[in-house]
Amino acid sequence: MKIVIVGCGKLGFALARQLSEEKHDVTVIDLNGEKLERALAQLDIQGVEGNGTSFRTQMEADVGGSDIIIAVTGADEVNLLCCLIAKKAGVKKTIARVRNPVYNEEVKYFSHELGLSMTINPELVCAGNIARLLEVPGALEITSFARGRIDLIQVPIPAGSVLEGMSVYEFSSKIHKGTLICAILRNGEVTIPDGRSELHVGDNMYVITPPSQIHKLLSKIGIKEKPIRSVMIAGGGTTAYYLAKRLERDAMEVKIIELDKTRAEELSELLPDTMIINGDASDRQLLMEEGISDRDGFVTLTGLDEENMVLSMFAGKMGHAKTITKLNHVSFEEVVSDLPIGAIVSPKAAIAKMILQYVRAMENSYGSNVETLTRLLDGKVEALEFVIRQESDVTGKPLMELKLKKGILVCAIVREGRVITPGGHDDIRLGDNVVIVTTNEGLNDIKDILL
Repeated sequence: MKIVIVGCGKLGFALARQLSEEKHDVTVIDLNGEKLERALAQLDIQGVEGNGTSFRTQMEADVGGSDIIIAVTGADEVNLLCCLIAKKAGVKKTIARVRNPVYNEEVKYFSHELGLSMTINPELVCAGNIARLLEVPGALEITSFARGRIDLIQVPIPAGSVLEGMSVYEFSSKIHKGTLICAILRNGEVTIPDGRSELHVGDNMYVITPPSQIHKLLSKIGIKEKPIRSVMIAGGGTTAYYLAKRLERDAMEVKIIELDKTRAEELSELLPDTMIINGDASDRQLLMEEGISDRDGFVTLTGLDEENMVLSMFAGKMGHAKTITKLNHVSFEEVVSDLPIGAIVSPKAAIAKMILQYVRAMENSYGSNVETLTRLLDGKVEALEFVIRQESDVTGKPLMELKLKKGILVCAIVREGRVITPGGHDDIRLGDNVVIVTTNEGLNDIKDILL
């Protein structure tokens, strides 16, 4: 597909990298020539230096002949105008980043009046991911499928767990029926397990389970959870605002530490039920005085990755809080995955996943849409949800008879609201939602799971 990206900041670069790796024809527009040159030197893309709101610049980038334009500059108004001009120029689909909380409440209006195909808000998506992790303290990562009917969660196997030396087959029969282990991370290596694969302390497992069963499952494998009722947030940016707003609705006690006095005063007005502290979150004495050791949750949302990591490690040392660390540089995740910084969230990675999902859905060719897509373990594993809209070679046959590619596991089938943990005798039918976990790249259609 031919895709134009306006804006070559961190998100624009990340999108250009991932979309070009998936063999799309990518052109990036940016006013900053130096940023553009760096991107062109590192990626297999084309570039146009200029203003994305200029009709002439868009024509130079052949926006009218493109499938999608994605506007991710730092200004919401610029992004909206870019998409409006591109729509008039003839582009098929338009995606705009809209971050301002004021505009966020008017997204439906923008989408309808400006003909937007999608609006993306990295901070809002990130806040939602954090809130979900706070609801399930024992999980390091959570992705929902089938409109929340099933979750894919990453959990560590703790010391002393009953899972030590247990096979995947035994796990299903002895620990938790209806839960399937989809992937195992051990010493940096990822495997898609079969029934004979063994589990060991220190492994990280990805398991598929209904949301109602998560806490019961974690208890059985030896992960002790304490409900989170109080949360401290380091940094008072847009993500912190969205998160605090969500946690206020959940009746949690929330405290934000923000360095900028003007911003702190603004947050005090926007968040009446949240305590706002004007101070430096990196000040150890301030953290102690504000009760970091007594908090159930600690979330680092400053603009510096290094500061976020150090603060999370300090919080883990001083108390029992579940720590969640925001990383802006997506490439850092693999490097820091072994550090004691708790769960890692990345606004840019979350949005990149959403856009990849959208692009894959546009590419489907055999009557099955990519409904949900998430990349795990620095892109080594993908989890995809397909909606089966047409009969094909994969439907109506027992799974044991399908010749699947290596590194593919059919993890769940949702049929008429009922979740099926698939075995060899189960089949895929028209109308099903099917969750696939794979180490293969670029699956666009359900038929791609076959040899």
